[in-house]
Amino acid sequence: MFDVIVVGGGPAGLSAALMLGRSRRRVLLCDLRLPRNRHSHALHGYLTRDGVAPFTFNDLGRAELAQYGVDVRIEGVTSAQWIDNRFRVCVGRDREEESRFLLLATGVIDDLPAIPGFDDCYGRSVFHCPYCDGWEWRDRRLAAFGRGAACVGLALGLKTWSADVVLCTNGARLDRANRERLERNGIAVRTDPVAALDHDDGALRALTFAHGEVRACDALFFATGQRPQSPLATTLGCTFTKLGTVNTGNACDTNVPRVFVAGDASRDAQFVVVAAAEGVKAAVAINKALQREELQP
Repeated sequence: MFDVIVVGGGPAGLSAALMLGRSRRRVLLCDLRLPRNRHSHALHGYLTRDGVAPFTFNDLGRAELAQYGVDVRIEGVTSAQWIDNRFRVCVGRDREEESRFLLLATGVIDDLPAIPGFDDCYGRSVFHCPYCDGWEWRDRRLAAFGRGAACVGLALGLKTWSADVVLCTNGARLDRANRERLERNGIAVRTDPVAALDHDDGALRALTFAHGEVRACDALFFATGQRPQSPLATTLGCTFTKLGTVNTGNACDTNVPRVFVAGDASRDAQFVVVAAAEGVKAAVAINKALQREELQP
């Protein structure tokens, strides 16, 4: 039986497995190698690793686990149940493994609109986070895409990186107060639907609107929502926040005993560096819980 099964091999899962391995715990890490940022050419904001390709970053992390005896498998986890004082976890098609604790680091999936060109540009010139990719598009023609307060906030935030920003609501109405605030900050508003993203092999050139109008654009940032990449947190009974992430405590613990969640699927900020830090926090909390069970009072 494993001490911990870690589901997800991105920054959070790898960081947790590293710390647990160094704590001499028996760890299984399962990962399908489908990270949220797999379409990106580089990750940013991680000290000493700024600009590295996401897959390179993850490969470096996996290589460091071997010396600590972490069992790494390129397989998914299809189910997990708490039975007879242990988790029974289905790995791959039919293999069952058991563990004392479970750490979910499966991340989220962005809800991309079914607009021609959107998928092609995703990770190349279409992004969800200006902190991660805004610098590379500074002083260029930017668009904020989405609905409601989240997208208004995104458009206003993009002014930090460029003076040329347009908000595209894709057919949704915008109230007067928000329109006036955007206008005061020099942000144009387009409420008509976006029909297509005109691009050259993923490099955005312009937005084409439903009525045929075209607006030149170099990069688009979106706020269209997201969902968990794995259903495990739901099936195990974890509670969620209004934003659709798992409601976790300061140690990445959840309302379900022995289940921890770290990374983008948790309630904290969604950055690679934060995900890695959350993985360490969860690992330390799990190791301390194991110590309490093993040591005499």
